[in-house]
Amino acid sequence: MAQKLSNIRQFQKRFPDEDACLSHLMRTRFGERFTCFKCQKQATYYRVKARRSFECEHCGYQVYPTAGTPFEKTRTSLRDWFYVMFLFCTTRNGVAAKEVQRQLGVTYKTAWRMCRLIRLYMGYVDGDYPVGGHGKTVEVDETFIGGVDSGKPDDKSVVFGILERGGDVVTRHVIDRTAKTLVPHVVNFVKKGSRVHTDELSSYRSLTERHGYDHETVDHSAKEYVRGDVHTNGIESFWSSVKRGINGTYVWVSKKHLQTYLREFEYRHNLRSQPALMFELLLQAFPKVRVE
Repeated sequence: MAQKLSNIRQFQKRFPDEDACLSHLMRTRFGERFTCFKCQKQATYYRVKARRSFECEHCGYQVYPTAGTPFEKTRTSLRDWFYVMFLFCTTRNGVAAKEVQRQLGVTYKTAWRMCRLIRLYMGYVDGDYPVGGHGKTVEVDETFIGGVDSGKPDDKSVVFGILERGGDVVTRHVIDRTAKTLVPHVVNFVKKGSRVHTDELSSYRSLTERHGYDHETVDHSAKEYVRGDVHTNGIESFWSSVKRGINGTYVWVSKKHLQTYLREFEYRHNLRSQPALMFELLLQAFPKVRVE
């Protein structure tokens, strides 16, 4: 049974104030006890009032758990940061920077930066790993996002996706739908021995002859969407989720930042069976690595 994601009351109980958030960062980064950098003794560190620091019980040496993290120079409270991370993990369609601005009372610039960093960390935590393998089926598809049908060659953004049935999804913002662009991604992220299902796009024709995949297609142009267990319904369902989020929450996403938004939707999809981990993994990642 999937773990339930905590609700807002549980969040407030766990992180009632700034001290609770700072203590969490300290434990995550250094543990309960560790060797002092100055006196080299095993020590417990105690909170220093009026500072974001803890001091060694033996020599008084101070460490700052926010140092080297995105929280280092921020004037936004840690609790606000934690709350926005919580929102990103409890919503299906994302969180707009304007909504963060309204809820926290910060500037739009601050809200946008917070949202961008959280998406970057989602991408870091999720990573990109090969999917499929012997006996497994992988669906491959591409779609268009944004733009207006104005006839311009670069009007819409092309997005490419690889989804293992019952498993993870990997997405890429690509320049076009040619074989030269799409097939290398399939080779990089789909393990040999996988069954690969696509639509009738000619770019995928080399998957069997040149790359050895068990490749089958459905012909959407002939209104064929399912043939036995051959279909691309899983990846198309994921695209629907992405588009609902972008159109309904973000309204518009620039090509420059589109991949970052895709990482956000990947993160929630790939952790869908363990929703409680979404928030926990983000909390652990922020103090341990800097992603900019």
